[in-house]
Amino acid sequence: AFGAEPWTESMRKDIETKLGIKAYDIYGLSEIAGPGVGYECECQNGTHLNEDHFFPEIIDPHTLQPVEPGQTGELVFTHLTKEGMPLLRYRTKDLTALHYEKCSCGRTLVRMDRILGRSDDMLIIRGVNVFPTQVETALLSMGGQVAPHYMLIVDRENNLDVLTVMVEVDEKYFSDEIRKLDELKNKVAAVLKQALGVSVRVKLVEPKTIQRSEGKAKRVIDNRVL
Repeated sequence: AFGAEPWTESMRKDIETKLGIKAYDIYGLSEIAGPGVGYECECQNGTHLNEDHFFPEIIDPHTLQPVEPGQTGELVFTHLTKEGMPLLRYRTKDLTALHYEKCSCGRTLVRMDRILGRSDDMLIIRGVNVFPTQVETALLSMGGQVAPHYMLIVDRENNLDVLTVMVEVDEKYFSDEIRKLDELKNKVAAVLKQALGVSVRVKLVEPKTIQRSEGKAKRVIDNRVL
């Protein structure tokens, strides 16, 4: 199992292929119980949440009203057994959906979709919802030409949103030839436009120049003043 930060399905498959292992999701947060709030079974078809200890719900992050089963919204938890610091409808800021049908593994615990992103991380660029995880998936689809390390920078120019994506070029593809770098930049821009549904500016940077984080990585810098 791998933790600390959400990953995409593309990242999971990449790790499994390269290391020859099965990689499972384990979900948790310190305010609820730490690791072990939920876990994947062998089917890898959603994270089973331990409903005997926590009551999970999905709410609309704007209206705070519950949504229908299977719809995406913000995950909230209510403690059922914790005595020291019980919480009522604690807002995780994680965006996901819950499914209540029986899993093919036989378990009946509710299953949670992979975390789409955080309600406070979602960007609205020219009317289009953009999540950092979409960028990671798109970059991983490029077969290693660029590394899955990126930064999103949002600016406001002439009353229009402008999204710049800084992307690390993999060492074996990095070149001093401007033509080759321009070709790669245009390719990355096309892949991101198709994935996000909005045009972006791409800035290619040398390997290992985007700041790493020991905790949850900061992927977004929003410079807009709205």
